[in-house]
Amino acid sequence: MRGISFDILFETFLLGLNNLRLHKLRSLLTALGIIFGVAAVICMLSISEGASADEMRMIKLLGTQNVICNSIKPQGTVQTSQETTALLEYGITEQDHLLIERTIPHVKHVIPLKSVAFAVQFRDRKVEWDTYGTSPEFFETVNIGVAEGRVLTQRDMDDLKQVCVIGADVRKELFGFENAIGQSLLAQSGSGQIPYEVVGILNEVTTAGAPARGVEERNLNREVYIPFTTARTLYGDITARQSSGSRERVKLQYSSLYVTVDDIEHVLPVSEMIKRVFEYGHEKLDFEVKVPLARLKLAQKKKANQQLMLGFIAGISLLVGGIGIMNIMLATVTERTREIGIRRALGARQRDVTIQFLIETVVLSTCGGAVGILLGWVAAHSINRFAQWETIVEPWTMIVSFTLSVLVGVFFGMYPAMSAARLDPIEALRHE
Repeated sequence: MRGISFDILFETFLLGLNNLRLHKLRSLLTALGIIFGVAAVICMLSISEGASADEMRMIKLLGTQNVICNSIKPQGTVQTSQETTALLEYGITEQDHLLIERTIPHVKHVIPLKSVAFAVQFRDRKVEWDTYGTSPEFFETVNIGVAEGRVLTQRDMDDLKQVCVIGADVRKELFGFENAIGQSLLAQSGSGQIPYEVVGILNEVTTAGAPARGVEERNLNREVYIPFTTARTLYGDITARQSSGSRERVKLQYSSLYVTVDDIEHVLPVSEMIKRVFEYGHEKLDFEVKVPLARLKLAQKKKANQQLMLGFIAGISLLVGGIGIMNIMLATVTERTREIGIRRALGARQRDVTIQFLIETVVLSTCGGAVGILLGWVAAHSINRFAQWETIVEPWTMIVSFTLSVLVGVFFGMYPAMSAARLDPIEALRHE
């Protein structure tokens, strides 16, 4: 079979474009289904990608090789009245710390956190944000660097220094435009106020424009960190907090433990061993164990399922757009029956007619896909700007959407094109 020359193909292409140009409004309305279908695919997937990326960052913030153990108040525990001196005792203990560190294999670090103060003050400015005692390894473990100054050091621990590293929001609220490094702030607890020299300011950590709290609902930008040895020496294990006319005295040795595992493959087995340590040493449920790696895997699976679902829903829009193209092209075939008969009478073959109509549908779907990509990109960035939702338009979503639009044009344009080609030339010439 003799092939089609480039000149004939180009002439057929120009003829198809001319027919579309003669019916601008109809061509636009025909392409609207593809335009909105492609825009829906890009917009929905960008929202899904942004939400997933936000969740991934929040999880990875705490490290996929970490197991996080938190002390929690047992259910049924209530605050004591102001006149009562009862003491609540619960949470992670020194014995738990030593057992995890000495008996569980593949543990690289066990990093303690101890909440010792509930407010910090500088001059007349005060914010009710927590102060934690911790070790120098904490900052590397949670992947946080410093914007100014330095983090805590082992020498700070050994010398029981009264120094602190503050979050980005603490610096903004307490110091404004002043240089915070070298200044002293007051950490307020139930036993009074203790001064600490600021030696470092943490980088601001944000996700989707909001403070990153990680998987344990903590805002790392609003916390103050002091050496753990200093915290235990100055505050002991008993803390007191008074609010709204009630007073609570708590004996809590550790607020949290961050257990760093030597290899990612050992994270889940180590987390199960840690749970058994707590279950053995605690009669009541005053602890929780969180595994960022497990949540990361769950989030990745959720992301894949969500993208598949959203892609399916958006694909229906493309399907509807393709059906619209097929309907209009079938009506066009009927309208141009006499033209088809004249072309066939002048020597055009069936495949020439097929290619002509197929080119028209492909041009419609291609132009619709290009406009849809632009519209979807604008919509995604508008949502990011005005609704404050993080949206990420990945290149692969645009490529897939455009490819699908072209395939839709070919698939749904094939039947009208073949219908036009099968028309009997004599009957087509008689058509009024």
